[in-house]
Amino acid sequence: MGVSERLVLRDGVRVVCRDWGGAGHPLVLLHGLAGHAGEWDVLASRLRERFRVVAVDQRGHGASERYPGDVSRAAYVADVVAIAEQLGLERPVLVGQSLGGHTAMLTAASHPEVVRGLVLVEAGPDGPNPNVPKEIGDWFDSWPTPFPSRAAAAEFFGGGPVGAGWAAGLEERDGAWHPRFDRDVMVAALAEGAQYSFEDECGRSPALPSSCSPSRASFPSQTLTGCSNSGPQPSR
Repeated sequence: MGVSERLVLRDGVRVVCRDWGGAGHPLVLLHGLAGHAGEWDVLASRLRERFRVVAVDQRGHGASERYPGDVSRAAYVADVVAIAEQLGLERPVLVGQSLGGHTAMLTAASHPEVVRGLVLVEAGPDGPNPNVPKEIGDWFDSWPTPFPSRAAAAEFFGGGPVGAGWAAGLEERDGAWHPRFDRDVMVAALAEGAQYSFEDECGRSPALPSSCSPSRASFPSQTLTGCSNSGPQPSR
């Protein structure tokens, strides 16, 4: 069985999902900042043997709305709820990497009735850091875009599976390869979290009480961390 593209509309914003099918409990896969749903392809192809798997191009990313008017944390959370509702995913487990993990935590905190569990990959309730938007913006500005080829892009991003994953998120236009996101939209998506910790929101939730620690959640959760790769990207 192949992968189908599913379109979710919320408040006029297009959110595109890669639906891998599967008959088991639903999983929703959420990439990090400047990522794309295709990052999960290898994992999703294996998980669908036991789960119903949906990977999301979050707003501002990939095939989804390139210039959404709202890139607040609440907007990303509402998109996840809309995906579950419109695709008929009953109490999915949310699997989120980096900023996608932050979205998953906030979704569980504000809509515990929607979420069965969490898997957080390189994600956690970090405190605010007002320097992050500039640091990430400077990093994007360092990209030698457009890239002459995907191979050149993969090399720039550190090579190996990580470099290939980043390069896979590019699109070809006029014989060169460009990011499938807008730099300013990405920086704006970080602005709210750079100034505010969101720990109060997590603390008010019966799903993630007190300090938003997954280990204290009242439903299954798992946090995964990995070694840093050799690529140039900061955490997203």
